[in-house]
Amino acid sequence: MTDSWFEVQRFPHGITMIREPHQSEDVKSYLVEGERDVAIIDTGTGAGDFPGLVASLSTKRPRVLQSHGHWDHAGHSYAFDEVLIHPSEADWLRKGFPAHRYIAAFDQEHADAAFLPAGFDPSGGMRGTEPTGTLEHGDRVDLGNRVLEVIHTPGHSSGGLTFLDRTGRALIVADVVYLAAMYLFFEDSDPAAFRVSLERLVEVLDDVDLVLPSHGAAPMT
Repeated sequence: MTDSWFEVQRFPHGITMIREPHQSEDVKSYLVEGERDVAIIDTGTGAGDFPGLVASLSTKRPRVLQSHGHWDHAGHSYAFDEVLIHPSEADWLRKGFPAHRYIAAFDQEHADAAFLPAGFDPSGGMRGTEPTGTLEHGDRVDLGNRVLEVIHTPGHSSGGLTFLDRTGRALIVADVVYLAAMYLFFEDSDPAAFRVSLERLVEVLDDVDLVLPSHGAAPMT
């Protein structure tokens, strides 16, 4: 499948990054393949054929694990049968993103019109998604001979999650930390909790070689 809205980069051990470089958030989503399932960590802005791209990259059963519920991470979550999120952000996921803000996210200041997918129309807002289950700190997601460990890392948002993949020696940190301006003053942000989250990540750094954020340079070096 070819879609100029996306860029795909494969890492060792069955980890794939899906990047949306033509919108100002430059958001990254990730696939992690087990023997049975593929974890989809976030589903992007909602532009382009994200579900089709995922299907072209993996034949395994897809399972969406939301790092959190903000719009640029949940745009195509509704298109998948299994969607899991921290319970404190389930309402974010359900409500979607209002039309006036979604339109602004793709105006000429925030998106390159030359790359916007044909037929994409943000005027209806971004569709919300009813989660099929929840994820808590300490949960383990079994993908078939590969397990992702769930680390609750609030700060940017109340239900932020990081996923530790010991098989691939990777830490998928989403919006907890990245090499760009951090947003810690949203209505559900908590700078004190952010410090605790960073301490949790430091505890597992010896177990990883790749740190994969959702914004900024990826992997982090």
